[in-house]
Amino acid sequence: MEAHLPADRTLVLVAGAGRLPELVAASLERAGRPFKVLGVRGFTDRAMRRRSDAVVDLLDVAGTLRVLRDWGPAAVVAAGGVARPSPAAIFNAAAAMRNRDALRAITSGGDDRLLRAVLALLEANGHSVLGIHEVAPDLLSPEGRLGLHDPDEAAQASIATGRAVLAALSPFDVGQAAIIAADRIVAVEGPEGTDRMLARARAITRKPFGFGRPLPGAVLVKVSKIGQDLRIDLPTIGPQTIRAAGAAGCAGIAVQANHTLVIDRAATIAAADRHGLFLFGLGADT
Repeated sequence: MEAHLPADRTLVLVAGAGRLPELVAASLERAGRPFKVLGVRGFTDRAMRRRSDAVVDLLDVAGTLRVLRDWGPAAVVAAGGVARPSPAAIFNAAAAMRNRDALRAITSGGDDRLLRAVLALLEANGHSVLGIHEVAPDLLSPEGRLGLHDPDEAAQASIATGRAVLAALSPFDVGQAAIIAADRIVAVEGPEGTDRMLARARAITRKPFGFGRPLPGAVLVKVSKIGQDLRIDLPTIGPQTIRAAGAAGCAGIAVQANHTLVIDRAATIAAADRHGLFLFGLGADT
């Protein structure tokens, strides 16, 4: 899945919020890939901002394109979160931009639409845009068991049901995850994201006064949607996902191998082992 780029050509890492830009930068360094960091004012964490080669405002399209034109990268890769711009930022961008269609594209709709529009603008200006899965494949879940535990027969049945449910829902642009117990759908991820879905499932499965057993074979299944642009929305888990899944009564987590980002892999696997959960990377045939 790794992109085949000339080894001497520089990538540009656009660093949003969170630890992900730092992890991607470390992966690029391990691979010996030259890169520059483009920080986003108000989003890039302090550590990455200190190592940024330039910092731009989220809606400073002209300034961003000018930096990229000067750098001439082989490709651009975005990592980390961004959020809907504030009204003040939109007002300032409107004053600076002549292209009203471009401004409308990046300021209307949700965050997902914002990111898609930004990538489309970059591509329209001649820049190749790659995903994390293409430049840092070592950050993705491998196939098979991660950690000490394997899914038992009940969990395997839940995984099969979960994959079928998510595949059926995929054309409707529902979330990437579901919690399944045997043939029972406990919860399906919506716009709130995986963590909030797990909190909702915890409330659903909570027993009166803490008594009772968890639903047998309950599993968090997380896979990408059919045709999903992984450059925008790569399925992701981390230690917090493990803790939330355990609190929701899950026996384990099954993710799509080579399509799921594992934040802090060692810590994530250690958390799964500590909570007695299995963590499994699903291949095409598993």
